[in-house]
Amino acid sequence: MEALSVEVPEGARLSVGVLDPGSGRSAVHGDGVHDTASVVKVGILAALLLRAQDAGRTLTAVERERAARMIGHSDNDSATALWHGIGGAAGLDAAHHRLGLTATVGGENGYWGLTRTTARDQLTLLQHVFGPSPVLNATSRAYLAALMGSVVPEQRWGISAVGPCALKNGWFPRDATGRWVVHSVGRVSGADGDRLLAVLTEGTASRVEGVALVESAARAAVRAFAAPA
Repeated sequence: MEALSVEVPEGARLSVGVLDPGSGRSAVHGDGVHDTASVVKVGILAALLLRAQDAGRTLTAVERERAARMIGHSDNDSATALWHGIGGAAGLDAAHHRLGLTATVGGENGYWGLTRTTARDQLTLLQHVFGPSPVLNATSRAYLAALMGSVVPEQRWGISAVGPCALKNGWFPRDATGRWVVHSVGRVSGADGDRLLAVLTEGTASRVEGVALVESAARAAVRAFAAPA
């Protein structure tokens, strides 16, 4: 998917991954490494669910409340509490290793939003959530997917431009430059089946510009992926 018809603003960069969970066919445009912002919350919850599976238990009521707020409302306090619950960066890295992510590294000094990742790794994680997984059991997958399908309306931008979706978005401005990190990852459904999408952007002048780039790139990626080879 090298030829992606999308205009990237000057100073910004873009990585996009798309995967057909039915066939396993995938394509990636851009190989950049990006700070995750809040899309890491999917990985945090996956790590928590793996820990619960290993212990042969279900999530506690407090964990479930925090997970629902972390994914559905992108609540940072809940994310921080669960980050500590999984053992911070080391716990996240261990879970990601089990899930087959190879280029994602947990944020240092407690800054989970500065976890570094790639579009390809995000597709790998999404495959475990939305498809058969040798690591996450069916109950864990269904729980995580359901939370991603219940994100509050004001945060349902991004890959939702393609169609009905279960998603998690992330965004923050750089303190030093004021430039924005804006991402959207998840599953979209269409007439020709489901697609897993990961759109990672950095360097837009505003959040609005970042959202517009994410949505334009998501639409372009699905079109390019569907085009005859």
